[in-house]
Amino acid sequence: MKKTGIGVLACLLLCLQGQAQLKVEDHRPLFVLKNDAIITAPEEGVWSVATGWENDWMTEWVHATPTEVEQYDEWTILKGEIVLPHGVLYMRDAYREEKPGLIKCVRRFEWKGEKTLSPLTLSVRLRVKGKEMSVFMPGILYYGNKNGARVNPDIIPVYTGKAGEFAIFEDHRYPMPFVMLENREDQYAAAIHFTPSPVRGALLADQWWSAGVEAGDGYTDFVLYSGPIGYNKKHSVAKALQLTPMKYTNTYLSMEPGRIIEKEFYIELYSIDREGSGFQQPVYTSLDLHKPYDAERFPDFNTILASKYRFARSRWVDYGNNAAGYGMYDLQNRKDVVMGWCGQADSPGYALQVLADRLNDEDLPAKVQQSLDFLASFPVNRENGMFPVGFNGKEFYGGDHVSCGQALYNFAKAIETAQKNKRYNTEKWEAFLTSACDGQVKRILNPAWDPHSTAEGFYMAPLAIASVLFGKKEYRQASEKIAAIYADRHLAMDGCYWGGTLDATCEDKEGAWAAFQGFLELYERFKEDKYLDWAKHAMDVCLSYVVVWDIPLPAGRLADFHFKSTGWSVVSPQNQHIDVYAVLFAPEVYKMGKYLDDDRLKQLARVMYRSCFQLTDMYGSQGEQLQQTNFAQRGDMSNVHNLRGGYAEGWTVFWITAHFLNAAARFVELQVIP
Repeated sequence: MKKTGIGVLACLLLCLQGQAQLKVEDHRPLFVLKNDAIITAPEEGVWSVATGWENDWMTEWVHATPTEVEQYDEWTILKGEIVLPHGVLYMRDAYREEKPGLIKCVRRFEWKGEKTLSPLTLSVRLRVKGKEMSVFMPGILYYGNKNGARVNPDIIPVYTGKAGEFAIFEDHRYPMPFVMLENREDQYAAAIHFTPSPVRGALLADQWWSAGVEAGDGYTDFVLYSGPIGYNKKHSVAKALQLTPMKYTNTYLSMEPGRIIEKEFYIELYSIDREGSGFQQPVYTSLDLHKPYDAERFPDFNTILASKYRFARSRWVDYGNNAAGYGMYDLQNRKDVVMGWCGQADSPGYALQVLADRLNDEDLPAKVQQSLDFLASFPVNRENGMFPVGFNGKEFYGGDHVSCGQALYNFAKAIETAQKNKRYNTEKWEAFLTSACDGQVKRILNPAWDPHSTAEGFYMAPLAIASVLFGKKEYRQASEKIAAIYADRHLAMDGCYWGGTLDATCEDKEGAWAAFQGFLELYERFKEDKYLDWAKHAMDVCLSYVVVWDIPLPAGRLADFHFKSTGWSVVSPQNQHIDVYAVLFAPEVYKMGKYLDDDRLKQLARVMYRSCFQLTDMYGSQGEQLQQTNFAQRGDMSNVHNLRGGYAEGWTVFWITAHFLNAAARFVELQVIP
């Protein structure tokens, strides 16, 4: 069935409370929520292209509005043309309801001029009503990165939503390809999901479409461009280095006669119940669109476990006099045993107990006992619960909230596990754990306690476990106090979970994981529903860092192995590479799938664990930093165009191996083989 005409009112879906309608009035698309047009085309035109390039940015804009509306089956099609000096650029938008509240669009550009059109920038621009709205870009901008902005606004992307600001990034930088805007005042949010793609005819060899926002007075535009990027008030720069951007200009294209270019995107518009929740719906829509659930194309669990355990054995350090443990670095360079963060020497003491029957190593029990006995000898400050986390053969050193909290978690799990299997003497472990917890409780229950970042969220889980192990109510009180403070700070996203790593000063997935782990542990131990709700919020932030699509890569180390990025995780807005950290919270994602009756989470958890084994070599070794986008921290970083597709394999700190073993143990406890 086909209908044509000008001035037709097209409605793609029935008006559902709290969900969007698409209407076309006067040939212009309108996205309507509760009878209010929230998303429109800019006043100057539905379609816009730039035909000039000056001062590292687009110029000489030309605009047009459709002249024809056609309804064909479930598609509403807008047609028209942009008239240029040397020909006509034929335009077509096709809209269709993908599911209630989600509208798909395919925008088509077809050049029928006689000469190649250059310099040219193609665009999608949609105007969202609202003042200074909060923006969420997975892996990049978390409600403006307010916490990072307080520390150092020059080295990470920041955004406040004030008129004139912009934040536009390469498609391949997004782990989940969407941008969300939240209007807290009017309680709605909108998201644009886009199908990432490189651009034909681009001047640069590896130029992709870009996506982001541009803020105006009383509105913000979603924008998709055929290449231009920029942030922090700088045009044509890429977030290429840890401490500074790099110039990334001349991102226009040349379009030869007869060339057709299309851009696919989706619009989602919906009501929200509370501020800080707008990002959650598009996280799951992104999962539904990309379906990143095929775990069977990756190595199986037994292969991963055997390889990682062999590598763990190669890191065993014995100093003599019963001082021994798992080394953080390649032993040819340094023989340091370090708890928490990058060292994770404490992790095998728990994980290997659970995995012992699968590993069939007669030396394993002795190493578990010896390593935890030695770590338990590290001196604890009884007034604040802090302790050094490293030993280099001569002296103890270090000590920070991230590392101490993670170490205490593994001690608590090791004691709990040993109480069940009856194979180990936990006297020294218990003395260490209670000494540290007693000091932490003194500090945390002090009315003056005011945590700087989410780093101290790593104390929630061990305190909750220890409260049950030792029957100490004050441990639970301290854990719940931490939880209440972080819920108050972060559920509204007036500053997102942050500070969970030691080499970044901004929002990061590790900070979100600290909250997710702690909230979930409190729920499992004490069954209060609020903790499950808080855990889901923090988990959804963690999930936004997880890559849900296979990012095509240029020639390089990653392409050498047909590397698939699905299931890996972006580190933070400051450090834009991907790593295997997602394996650590994969079991908790699976648990949440059970609690929430959501099979998507169970399937994703399996992929997160198994995909991250890619690039493991014959020794079981993996490097930490993979460059899925044009960002690097190691190697030759002089040319921004040579960064993407690289792999820094030499930084092989022990956490990479320990997290695989730790997560394997927690999956086994769940009686699940990922």
